[in-house]
Amino acid sequence: MNSSATGSIAVPLTTTPTVFATLGLDATTAGPNLEVQFTFTATVSMLISLLITPVVITVERVVGGVPTPIFSVTQDIPIVTALSNFVITANGVDYLPPADFLVYQASISVPADLGITVFPTRVGPESMIAAAYSDLPV
Repeated sequence: MNSSATGSIAVPLTTTPTVFATLGLDATTAGPNLEVQFTFTATVSMLISLLITPVVITVERVVGGVPTPIFSVTQDIPIVTALSNFVITANGVDYLPPADFLVYQASISVPADLGITVFPTRVGPESMIAAAYSDLPV
């Protein structure tokens, strides 16, 4: 958990992805058909919005220092949410990752080259959970 309450942080989004959650799972002794299920939440706020503002959240699996994108979602913040909080929550599954020490990182950004001049602000809460499942070894 990066922040546990609304208003606990105030970090403006940029076009550069910023990691807001990192967690590790030791799957070195997992059986066959390994999968990792994860859920994340990030809350953003806009002071003013003249356009629909897309927010991109990407989850990467990192093994041995090598990141692999496994999940991405783009959520449009509508104009009507100006001056209020907008909660982004999603679930995903990483099917058949390697049986290794797995690190998952969630990052958040706004797309480049959209002409956005007022960016949303991360206000919290932000969190990510994950659980690994596999078949029993034979």
